[in-house]
Amino acid sequence: MMAFVLIAVIAGAASALMFASIISGALISLVLFYLAPLPLMVAAIGWGPLCASVGGIAAAIGLGALFGLPYCIAFAVTVALPAWWLGHLVLLSRPAEHVTPDAATAPAAAPDLEWYPVGRILLWLAGFATLTTIAALLTLGTDAETILGTLRRGLMRLLRSTDPQSSGEAGHFVDALVRIAPAGATIVAMMTLTLNLWLSAKVTATSGRLRRPWPDMMTAALPPMTLVALCIALAFCFTGGLLAIVAQITAAALMMGYALTGFAVLHTLTLALKSRTFWLGSTYAVVVVFGWPVIAMVILGLADAMFGFRERFLRSRQPPPLPTP
Repeated sequence: MMAFVLIAVIAGAASALMFASIISGALISLVLFYLAPLPLMVAAIGWGPLCASVGGIAAAIGLGALFGLPYCIAFAVTVALPAWWLGHLVLLSRPAEHVTPDAATAPAAAPDLEWYPVGRILLWLAGFATLTTIAALLTLGTDAETILGTLRRGLMRLLRSTDPQSSGEAGHFVDALVRIAPAGATIVAMMTLTLNLWLSAKVTATSGRLRRPWPDMMTAALPPMTLVALCIALAFCFTGGLLAIVAQITAAALMMGYALTGFAVLHTLTLALKSRTFWLGSTYAVVVVFGWPVIAMVILGLADAMFGFRERFLRSRQPPPLPTP
């Protein structure tokens, strides 16, 4: 019990220090800030969600005592809550419903387990990215004009500090940047949360603490109703005010979810290629370097959701049935 509590406190302290490092203003602190959920996620997957909850509560109380209630709430919402819940989902399982033909005659053994689907975990990642981005924007104001105005003033100050001779023409660039800032922040939040969860699972698997088999990422698929939610969010993007900002954030998070499923589709469709490693590596390199080609992955993910490319491809690769006598 003492070892369990010690691990929880150490994980919480590491996350809290990484989260609070942003106060220093150093460039490396930005990397540490985005990796703040990692220690708690490792604790959640390796030692159970209770370990992450104990560490998260202790870290939030410590940050609140040192820096005030806003830091406590921000840490709890953006770091502790996602780490605890995502760790819980990774370990969530139930007995498999299918029964093999030999199940009646086979000796009693450990039941097959059906683990929480990767696609639904992606949907939760999108939900947490939306929640954290909205919470961050609400600290700037409670209406669209105040939020966008605060963002614009902050970007203008940053621009003038880097280029004091900047003219009024930069205002148009800043206005455009402000419009896409909420969606951009959502994409960053989605990708960092996904990276943290993947890294934490890899760390626990390498250390032998992962209590589940590694999932087949090529089967990741978002629930069918996600497409309906994306269409509704895109429709509300054309309204205005705070509702439009929330809709843009939601749409950006769901699109990134489809981008990740698009990569899964790409991994599946290239199974028959001899130069598969080259094409996959080139695709990842282009997306990382330029960024905007991720739109192609979004389109591929959406197309698979509507037309079932993976299912058709895998069905075509199955051997023909044996002739009946």
